[in-house]
Amino acid sequence: MAHIIIMGAGIGGVSMAYELRAALPKQHRITVVSDSPTFHFVPSNPWVAVNWRKPDAIKVPLKECLGRKGIEFSAAGVKRVHPADNRLELGDGGELRYDYLVIATGPRLAFEEIEGLGPIQGHTESICHVDHAVRAAEKWQRFVDEPGPMVVGAAQLASCFGPAYEYAFIADADLRKRRIRDRVPMTFVTSEPYIGHLGLAGVGNSKGVLEDALRERHINWITNARIDRVEEGRMHVTELDEEGNEKKRHELPFSYSMVLPAFTGVDAVCGIEGLVNPRGFVLIDQHQRNPAFPNIYAVGVCVAIPPIEPTPVPVGVPKTGYMIESMVCATVNNLQAELEGREPHHVPTWSAVCLADLGDTGVAFVAIPQIPPRNVTWTRQGKWVHLAKIGFEKYFLRKVKKGSTDPIYERSILKMLGIEKIKMCKTD
Repeated sequence: MAHIIIMGAGIGGVSMAYELRAALPKQHRITVVSDSPTFHFVPSNPWVAVNWRKPDAIKVPLKECLGRKGIEFSAAGVKRVHPADNRLELGDGGELRYDYLVIATGPRLAFEEIEGLGPIQGHTESICHVDHAVRAAEKWQRFVDEPGPMVVGAAQLASCFGPAYEYAFIADADLRKRRIRDRVPMTFVTSEPYIGHLGLAGVGNSKGVLEDALRERHINWITNARIDRVEEGRMHVTELDEEGNEKKRHELPFSYSMVLPAFTGVDAVCGIEGLVNPRGFVLIDQHQRNPAFPNIYAVGVCVAIPPIEPTPVPVGVPKTGYMIESMVCATVNNLQAELEGREPHHVPTWSAVCLADLGDTGVAFVAIPQIPPRNVTWTRQGKWVHLAKIGFEKYFLRKVKKGSTDPIYERSILKMLGIEKIKMCKTD
């Protein structure tokens, strides 16, 4: 009997737990360790931040749901991974030993890398965690009572740009519904070299689509933007040219600001030689397995992926939901192979299918694979994307509650997009 521990209970961790349980014989023990007793659906955080969702509506208590499937659960969190000993040091002083470990923690939010950034000790809001989104919603309510300038964006070394765009458009839609949009000058600040780069060197016509959407909504933008520091009500930004030289300095006043920070790996793994890179992201091979500690796999935002291309201001590479499911698919198959005495031979396709909500419409991005050069790349617009994202939220929350592994919604969306034959993983 093997004991497999999944570290993290977000989209990657929960999907991993259910799919692994369905694939493996019952004698193998599966444990999920999280720093929270609940799953929360991160893609809904922008809606929470403008009071379009209540936080409890996107949360699912995990212990009972996982328990029904025979999966053990701890909300103690992991203080430190000890890979040489196959051991986890838990946040409550306990420990767990494993035969295989799957790291699916997501990132650590590095607000401290920019003076004055962040919701706790800084002056900007965040939608990276549901608790941050709740705080942002409280600030939002005060802001709409006394509107003023607004700054939204993504800082240098951010590696998930889609939510920043979504939040800007959702905020715009909410302000228009309240008939106060004319009282809110809005600026979008991003480390991307151009609008729609997304950390992916663009996806189809993402540059044109998102520039048009910003123009239509009278949202100004600054690209190649390095945020130097944030003071209360004022953001100091240096805009660089294509060679990385200073082009212009901006002092942006704001009454409300939401900025996505840089990501790093979580404290539990940072600094472990052979396991992580200097930023704390887990090193993996083509099978999602760590080269130094081959009984450790990793999926999701915590994995190390080098930048696609050099940019004047450093940007990270996003790991979208469908890409994460691709990693999960390969990892489940490879663990199953190892437990049956075979070598891992599945590799994820790393395809990206992203539904971006624009408030009252939306954009679908498809990149197959996500990292260029690609076989398929395009964008589609329409209100159906907005509705499809709402549908995906409801579907995935139900999936977590019921422990389902059937990707019925993913298949229907792919069929709608005309790419139903796309595979999540394949053999090498």
